[in-house]
Amino acid sequence: MANNNVRGWGRVVRAFGYSMKGFKACFELEEAFRQEVFLLIPLVPLGLWLGETPVERAMLVGSLLMVPIVELLNSAIEANVDRIGLERHELSGRAKDIASAAVFSSIAFCILIWALILIPKWL
Repeated sequence: MANNNVRGWGRVVRAFGYSMKGFKACFELEEAFRQEVFLLIPLVPLGLWLGETPVERAMLVGSLLMVPIVELLNSAIEANVDRIGLERHELSGRAKDIASAAVFSSIAFCILIWALILIPKWL
């Protein structure tokens, strides 16, 4: 691995820079990630406002944040598969489908958390 001699805070600073490059690339190249980020802007404050306890707030906001995190992983898997080759292969398709299923699962989890916390308050 390159830069094995970088240690301590220098390593942390470089890792932060690489993370920011990853966020930027995903935001610029992945429409789904942009949509999820734009949805976070109103929903995070809403989750903080609707949650009555710190645990409810953490669940509402945490479930929202899980969606773009899983989308980042999905995008990384798709980029890796596409790098290997653009020809159709069963395993490549399976990897992409499984990563997409993870995004779907995170969205379903988020909806379930919001429903379990908020529906009883409105009934």
